[in-house]
Amino acid sequence: MDLGSIIGLVGCIALVFYGIVGSNGMSALQSFIDRDSIIITIGGTMMCILAMNTIPTFLNGLKSFKQVLNLEKSDSGSVIKKIIELSNVARKEGLLSLEEAASNIDDEFLKKGIMLVVDGTDPDLVRAIMETEMNGIEGRHKDNASFWEDMGSMGPAWGMIGTLIGLINMLKNLSDMAALGPAMAVALVTTFYGSLIANWICAPVANKLKKKNAQEMSVKGIMVEGLLSIQAGENPRVIEEKLKSFISPSDRAKISAEDAGAGGGGGEG
Repeated sequence: MDLGSIIGLVGCIALVFYGIVGSNGMSALQSFIDRDSIIITIGGTMMCILAMNTIPTFLNGLKSFKQVLNLEKSDSGSVIKKIIELSNVARKEGLLSLEEAASNIDDEFLKKGIMLVVDGTDPDLVRAIMETEMNGIEGRHKDNASFWEDMGSMGPAWGMIGTLIGLINMLKNLSDMAALGPAMAVALVTTFYGSLIANWICAPVANKLKKKNAQEMSVKGIMVEGLLSIQAGENPRVIEEKLKSFISPSDRAKISAEDAGAGGGGGEG
């Protein structure tokens, strides 16, 4: 689980809760709970998003929330190490030996690339196939991020609609001046719900999905370049230095330190 996402989302609602009850006590929560406001804001937002999508894409958009809570299965450093490992195998035993190595790899994208290389596919075609798949994956990721961005824009809009409904109903009955304050408060609750939907859930989820997409595309780009380098018969050390150019200096230093530690351990053994 991604603790950063969990802590952030829980922390946001905890701060809102504190802002409500901090000075006025638990009884203040009653002012922020209104059935009609919930139905108008949340229900209206969901129905509007459903109207913008098909039912399958709507459900897939909602399911993408769990991606925010999941840690990445692979990172750039581990992928570079795996590529170097594969390059050493190919250099010693030939490209055909990679087929056996592929059976121990969980990443379907990397496994597909290895099999294309083993089958002797033209390097330009390998790149084209892998990049086409990357484009498809990125397109689906962008659709999921757009889903939450759309919801984030519809939430405040429907909150405002609820507020206008409340204000119209309130202004039609001005005979009881003492009720104006509470009626105004109820009308504003829908705007509160809309802002909460947009800024507590939708904006963080959409941005996290975008960042995860960028990270995944970077990792897959490393895989493609690494496999093409292996296919070209490049030296594993050259491949490593080439792939390190994709990552930050701090990550490069970390990989170098781990390699040095592994090398030191092997020498002592």
